[in-house]
Amino acid sequence: MASFEVIGGNKLRGDIYPQGAKNEALQILCAVLLTAEPVTISNIPDIRDVNKLIELLSDLGVAVERVSADTYTFRADNIDLDYLETDSFVEHGRAIRGSVMIVGPMLARFGKAKMPKPGGDKIGRRRLDTHFIGFEKLGARFEYDSEDSFYTVTAERLQGTYMLLDEASVTGTANILMAAVLAEGTTTIYNAACEPYVQQLCRMLNRMGARISGIGSNLLVIEGVEKLGGTEHRMLPDMIEIGSFIGLAAMTGSEITIKNCQIPELGLIPDTFQRLGIKMEFRGDDIHIPAQDRYEVDTYIDGSILNISDHTWPGLTPDLLSVALVVATQAKGTVLIHQKMFESRLFFVDKLIDMGAQIILCDPHRATIIGQNKQIPLRGIRMTSPDIRAGVALLIAALSAEGTSIIDNVEQIDRGYQNIDGRLNALGAQIRRL
Repeated sequence: MASFEVIGGNKLRGDIYPQGAKNEALQILCAVLLTAEPVTISNIPDIRDVNKLIELLSDLGVAVERVSADTYTFRADNIDLDYLETDSFVEHGRAIRGSVMIVGPMLARFGKAKMPKPGGDKIGRRRLDTHFIGFEKLGARFEYDSEDSFYTVTAERLQGTYMLLDEASVTGTANILMAAVLAEGTTTIYNAACEPYVQQLCRMLNRMGARISGIGSNLLVIEGVEKLGGTEHRMLPDMIEIGSFIGLAAMTGSEITIKNCQIPELGLIPDTFQRLGIKMEFRGDDIHIPAQDRYEVDTYIDGSILNISDHTWPGLTPDLLSVALVVATQAKGTVLIHQKMFESRLFFVDKLIDMGAQIILCDPHRATIIGQNKQIPLRGIRMTSPDIRAGVALLIAALSAEGTSIIDNVEQIDRGYQNIDGRLNALGAQIRRL
């Protein structure tokens, strides 16, 4: 188990480039299974979860060629369906949650897909019902083996239909969408997720020959086609990294410019951090964060305490609530953080309390943070990263703290952030991998 030794209290300075979007990559990579023609994808992040998915695709029979550091060409013209029965598939499929999105493309193109119950962050209940209910509505037969936790779907030919999703699941929408593009007839998906990453997937599929309308809304209409062709696709920058760097700059009083942000795709992320008192300048497609000694939390019009909560797009992504929470610990003012979607994502605040933060964990979903206005800095401690996003929030806390912190289990951070220690050290941080 690797660890970071972090010497806090350093002001950072310089330009930083966000990696390609992890959550987009997991969808886009699975979509290569929909065609036998080559698909070239660029701006792929070099992170553990994405690399594991590429390895899984390769084992499944996809020809993978690395064209450059962030660009790959995939050709799924020789898929080995027998691989689905192997122990290797079980091991790789369970390693990452994003692997579930191979099911839609496999079902659509080959009429069969199997999937072991996938892994991922332990952040609370993350059900997959939306995916499989959607496949069933398209005409697939679904079986679940509770003894070995295996999902199986089969269909001779999928049929387009109308469906109202029980939740606006991003991965569920992507998975059903990839199945529907090769179904016979028209499929209408209402209450679809409309995140920029789903929009990117839709545009890519349309370039491959799909017929998807309603992109960017929660009502997608898919006219099924017989086959899809190859294409080229470039992924968006990772909005979670961008938000993390904004929070990092504020906590450490640093002057940082985040380059090539695709600002129109960030939704409420800049607004949320501005309400926490963080100043920023938009310079073309770059976000410049000037050095701030203090930042003050906004209140509502009537003076009541600011409440920051997650929501489906275009609301704030839940992946940034942990960063917003850490930022609030050193703000002037009080904030209520309300994590609606996952019941275990706030269970890292005990580490922040040990560092000196003033936080009341009201229940598994809500925490009240009393900002210290940078009058009482956090202090370095030893702690463990429980998941990807909490791990980066703890790293930000450690970089702002007095003294030295040790963060264990940084493999969790590596799953979502590419060479984060090296990139931050280039700006003046002191992070050593143990």
